[in-house]
Amino acid sequence: MKVSTRRRDDTRAKLLEATLDVFAERGFGHSTVEQVCERAGFTRGAFYSNFSSLDELFFAMWEQQSTTLMADLERTAAEVVPRLGSASDPIPAIVDAVLGAVSLDSRWFRVDSEFTAHALRDPDLLAALSLREDVIARTIARILTSVAEAMNATIDGDPALFARALVAVHDGTRVQCVVHPATDRPHDLRRDLFVRVARSYLRPIREPQ
Repeated sequence: MKVSTRRRDDTRAKLLEATLDVFAERGFGHSTVEQVCERAGFTRGAFYSNFSSLDELFFAMWEQQSTTLMADLERTAAEVVPRLGSASDPIPAIVDAVLGAVSLDSRWFRVDSEFTAHALRDPDLLAALSLREDVIARTIARILTSVAEAMNATIDGDPALFARALVAVHDGTRVQCVVHPATDRPHDLRRDLFVRVARSYLRPIREPQ
């Protein structure tokens, strides 16, 4: 890798890290390019040589977060499936492993929620956000299909709908877990809903008699 490319990548990484801190502390709508640059230790010129706006910077951060999450899910699936063996009910073990890999970072929750509200007021941003969520759903559907095959099971219906159902459970219960961090009840509910949704979509393949 060329020195200039490495330096540019380092600059982008530091800007992304600073952005998460600034957005989480001040709120997306109250943050400025100057505040991000000050936190990262760069000039406005360094910012605009990498990003055209705070909206573009958010999408880069969102892409980074989602890419990390998908990689964690891929790795978790690869690790947990071989350990299931001939378990009569492997779904709870899979759910526990997946939930352990999915972060409930309250900082990212605040930033993500605020930007989603911001995007709802801008058709172009909303369309871009929707496209990125479609990519995530397709990636999760692919992971679910491979897990089902390893379990000697099949997905009842469209894997993409299964993926979106799990995303809906994640989004809904994440709110409760972040709002009530001192109690286990939201986490127990979260686990129970994931297990129930997984069982409603996964069907064991019956061996011929």
